[in-house]
Amino acid sequence: MLDRRTFFLAGTALAGAAAFGFALSAKAAEGDFPFVLSDDEWRERLTDMQYYVLREHGTERAFTSELDGFYEPGTYHCAGCDQALYSSEAKYDSRTGWPSFWEALPGAIGTSQDTSFGMTRTECHCSNCGGHQGHIFNDGPEPTGDRHCINGVALKFVAA
Repeated sequence: MLDRRTFFLAGTALAGAAAFGFALSAKAAEGDFPFVLSDDEWRERLTDMQYYVLREHGTERAFTSELDGFYEPGTYHCAGCDQALYSSEAKYDSRTGWPSFWEALPGAIGTSQDTSFGMTRTECHCSNCGGHQGHIFNDGPEPTGDRHCINGVALKFVAA
């Protein structure tokens, strides 16, 4: 049986490992991107939640995005730099609480390995500005079998 001290130390170690893994994954999408702004410029351009998701690799709460159940024809752009990322034709209801797509537009999304929270996932980011969009899982529909699980605040919808 665990005593309080062992429980506290184990919890602290787990939290530290998760924070370290998040820091490593957050740096994974850093690099040379065509669209670059200073941190102050990003903060001025984005809302607090957009900054948290796009620049700090955060996640919005499930079922809070207006774009989750939205199915009008058009294109979904990066909320940070306005690059077109996803077509409405690839959007589907994954019932996960986030906008989901079975594929991105060609060349629009970059990927990196995210090892935060004690698991390994494929993170996706805008190939133009590096803004964190979400994650890609292999439980989506045909024809790709992929589910791009995207934060709605990281997107801007442009009607067809």
